[in-house]
Amino acid sequence: MGYVTNADIEARLGSRAYVELTDDDGTGTADLEKVDEARLGAEGEVDSYLARQYAVPVDVTVDETLAGLLKSVTLDLVVFRLHCRRPPVPEDVLDCRDAAIAWLGRVAEGEVVLQTSTELPAGETRGLRGIASGHRRVLTEEQWSRI
Repeated sequence: MGYVTNADIEARLGSRAYVELTDDDGTGTADLEKVDEARLGAEGEVDSYLARQYAVPVDVTVDETLAGLLKSVTLDLVVFRLHCRRPPVPEDVLDCRDAAIAWLGRVAEGEVVLQTSTELPAGETRGLRGIASGHRRVLTEEQWSRI
């Protein structure tokens, strides 16, 4: 279950840009493998942030508003990925991508909560933190400064 479809991507970009950004062979049609790659990459990126707090992929069928939100954020990332294939990336596309990543980062840190009519299952990694093990530092700051 994904957050967007290729039809959603075409609707966001418009048919002309959808083809222009993916048609490497000049066939006049969109290369669906390129679209799929961008879509799956963006969905994976979204899940990599959401997994810090929620079980992924998030079931968007539980709430229409949540589905719309994740669709919008994912589309911002897909559009960026497709534009990266044909640089330069337009400034507004960069801004949307940056805003999406910032929002996802806030979700990952627990500063933003995904609101739904039913509670979403927590991610398995929630609350886990890494700890250092092994030998103590070999060089001190003072020793590093002399190198």
